[in-house]
Amino acid sequence: MPSRRAVVLGAAGAGISAALPAPAAHGASGGGRPARTPPVLLTEQASRRILVLDPRRRVWDPDADPSVVRWQFSPLGDRRYEDLRPDGSWVYPCEAKVRVHRKRTYVLTTASFGFVAVVEHPTGRRYWGAALGGGDDLFNPHSAEILPDGNVAVACSTGALVRLYAASQGPRATRYAEATLKGAHGLHWDGVRRVLWAIGDDELVTYAVGGTAARPTLTRTSAVGLPVGTPGRTPGGHDLFPVAGRPGRLWVTTNAAVFQYEMRGGVFVRDFAGAEAISRKSVKAVGDDPRTGQVVTTAPEKGLEETWWTTTVSVHRPESGYKLVNGGIYKARWWLPR
Repeated sequence: MPSRRAVVLGAAGAGISAALPAPAAHGASGGGRPARTPPVLLTEQASRRILVLDPRRRVWDPDADPSVVRWQFSPLGDRRYEDLRPDGSWVYPCEAKVRVHRKRTYVLTTASFGFVAVVEHPTGRRYWGAALGGGDDLFNPHSAEILPDGNVAVACSTGALVRLYAASQGPRATRYAEATLKGAHGLHWDGVRRVLWAIGDDELVTYAVGGTAARPTLTRTSAVGLPVGTPGRTPGGHDLFPVAGRPGRLWVTTNAAVFQYEMRGGVFVRDFAGAEAISRKSVKAVGDDPRTGQVVTTAPEKGLEETWWTTTVSVHRPESGYKLVNGGIYKARWWLPR
């Protein structure tokens, strides 16, 4: 997402973190979807919300039909997050991923103007949160990850750094370890190799996590250059996510294409099924559902208020999609707690 130093957005309603009742079943494969298609989790920047939406509907119109929303979150007006100054920091929510930690389900979210939080699902309770900067995009937290000890890593693209917060010490913990990474955009904890993967403008790197839960450390242990799309230009690494159907691989998106990184061989490949449609320019998010084989992606759509927004969530294998009425989507992921 481009850097934006100032923006004026009206408050999009009071704080929201509520589970809504699921609509009546539309059949075993409503709308042509495989019967086991998971819900869709997305960052909706136009209304400043995180949404979990019904996968059985091809068109989502929450204003006309609130039942399409399975769950939603916004810290605006929520006293549990008021110290993070969400009126200023919760601008352009740009990450949402679902994780299970100690048998509880959490949504990890970041916003470009400084907000970072780990939110319990479905209660909306705060596991941990922070506001980086003073309500601008000097840091631009772009992704987060929770580690087995309960600490939380944050990738800051404008700030060119990765931080590991001692979030295990409480919901307002402030101590952190820090490493520099130009254009830091995505994070993934690798439980097999026990390293933190991070993607930046030019490279995919790993960090070893040391120290203690209360006083963590980050040490860079490896780096590989990203494939160059246009000679003379930065590759522009963006999304980083595990390939659910092929352990040992990571989804990697750049300004030019979508790849899978094969960890054992240390190579970027495009040998995955559906690559012809999946791999394209400026993909902001990508992920697969191992049960149905479907892949979800988001990419910018022309003619919207912001150049990085879309109203469409693309689905591949087979090709289809979802449309969010009046949407400003940035990322979308399958709801697959892991």
